[in-house]
Amino acid sequence: MSDEVGPIGSANIGAASAIFDGRGRVLLVKHTYGHFNWEIPGGISLPGEPPLDGARREVREETNLTLEGGDFSGVYYEPGHDFGPGMHFVFRFSWDGVSEPAAQPPEISALGWFGLDELPAPMSDFTEQRIRDALNGVAVYRVIGARTWRT
Repeated sequence: MSDEVGPIGSANIGAASAIFDGRGRVLLVKHTYGHFNWEIPGGISLPGEPPLDGARREVREETNLTLEGGDFSGVYYEPGHDFGPGMHFVFRFSWDGVSEPAAQPPEISALGWFGLDELPAPMSDFTEQRIRDALNGVAVYRVIGARTWRT
């Protein structure tokens, strides 16, 4: 990870949600593809879809939760993403504790609440950075390099 600012140019727009419960744990989903990794809920925004709307849609699709509010946490420029340069927008949400999240196949095989000291593997350093940034409560802009994986 780097705090260096780089050119934006043409980019894919990603949107993700760091969702925390009242105990400070983050909600993570486990993918059924790629690295079969644990991740904050998120994905690519639809054409013309504002990132916050995309983040909320992805949460619904992956966890069956409907979230209100949402605070901007950060934007991350990834020039070397597999799909081409990408901008990842992250929003922080507090879980209301009313509706229970549920993994939504076929994309998501499992989900769970995790404290910072018990984050599961495999997980990329990029995911961990976004979680820590969201907990910090100060909006950030970062340029990210190649991801490394904790297994």
